Amino acid sequence: MDQPKVERLLRLMKLMTGHINYTVEELAERLDTSYRSIYRYIETFKDAGFVVHKLPGGVYKLGKESQHFQDISQLIHFTDEEAHIVNQLIAGLDDTNMLKQNLRKKLTSVYNCTSMASSIVKGKNAENINRIIEAIDQRRQVVLRNYASARTGCRNRIVEPFGFTTNYVQMWCYEPESGMNKLFNTSRVGSVDILDSEWQHKADHQEGHIDIFRTTGFELHRVQLELGILAHNLLIEEYPLAERDLRQTDASHWLLDTEVCNYLGIGRFYLGLADDIRIIDSEDFRSYIRHRLSSMSEI
Repeated sequence: MDQPKVERLLRLMKLMTGHINYTVEELAERLDTSYRSIYRYIETFKDAGFVVHKLPGGVYKLGKESQHFQDISQLIHFTDEEAHIVNQLIAGLDDTNMLKQNLRKKLTSVYNCTSMASSIVKGKNAENINRIIEAIDQRRQVVLRNYASARTGCRNRIVEPFGFTTNYVQMWCYEPESGMNKLFNTSRVGSVDILDSEWQHKADHQEGHIDIFRTTGFELHRVQLELGILAHNLLIEEYPLAERDLRQTDASHWLLDTEVCNYLGIGRFYLGLADDIRIIDSEDFRSYIRHRLSSMSEI
């Protein structure tokens, strides 16, 4: 059996054992395949000894009473205590570590997303995040009630949420009003209402990048800096992921060759240690720094 088919079978197993009921057509859409293929996969489950239930409305579920299912569950599912410990270990990784983000995505794709979120965030924020997770799972639009923005003030925002950054600090959403994918801070949401309307702009959903300085965006800009000992040490301490983009050039200098989403994060770092940093390449970044210095001199 080829790898793509195995992956589809595993994803189908997850969908058919979750708390949401799916028809064959909905399963086909979620797996980006034909409904005929879904019927073939269901027959594969039956042939392998799994119990398959057909519910009213054309819904198919894998029966958890199957011994095969119980055996697999014991192998790949965590208890609540185990999941909490794993979450704590992952939380100990630096926020810019891509392993942390990938592990979180993999765990939440297999285990109960609400339980995962509840072990990370508490209080009102946890309730809002659980509602957003539910909306993502159901592919529905939501209203972010009383979302507090420095630019637009406090108002309601209708969005299509489709992903989170590390530790549920921010969420990726498509905002129909602006026609843009944006990051919304979960802590700024007053409450969340799940609408009856499904996603209308799925094809436009796009997660942006997160650079080593923890800034986000949809474009990447290459920057090369020469760092002295002080700048090098502080960079590694504050932004551990930067180590992958560093190369030592002599006993007291390192070359940082990286890509950033914008110049805010790297600009703050440079301005705080300008005496120990030299810009090697990026005229755009040089122009940004000149503009910042000019603005600061006018204050």
